[in-house]
Amino acid sequence: MMNHQDTARLLRECNAGIVMGVSSLEDVLPHVKNARFAEILASGKKEHALLAKDARAMLRHYNMADKEPSAVVRAMAKMKTEMRLMMKEKDTVVADMITQGCHMGVKSLSRYLNQYKEAEQCARDLAGKLVALEDRMAKDIRPYL
Repeated sequence: MMNHQDTARLLRECNAGIVMGVSSLEDVLPHVKNARFAEILASGKKEHALLAKDARAMLRHYNMADKEPSAVVRAMAKMKTEMRLMMKEKDTVVADMITQGCHMGVKSLSRYLNQYKEAEQCARDLAGKLVALEDRMAKDIRPYL
């Protein structure tokens, strides 16, 4: 049996994760020196944005508001990024930060998929696409670690 609450919760968590991912990629892209690495990150940002569009459409379908990461969480992440890059502005630092973010995304989304077992398939599919994107990005940027 599908559960409207599980569906809405999973979609909101997906949306919050996507917003955080896009924000992180925007924060680091200006600091990347290697052109191929920058292309990988820009492509990942574009794919996240497409999934964000899907997530917002699904949330509207269920008459649910977006769940944005809190302003404090976003500010802390931005500050951490800027501090690390001030000390050592290298592609390896960016690769490390984005890899950590991807792993955290995969872990969180996998937990939410297990927690919201009754979510409708469309929400589960979106979460699966996001997990696959995060996993692929982490693999694609390994050469820059």
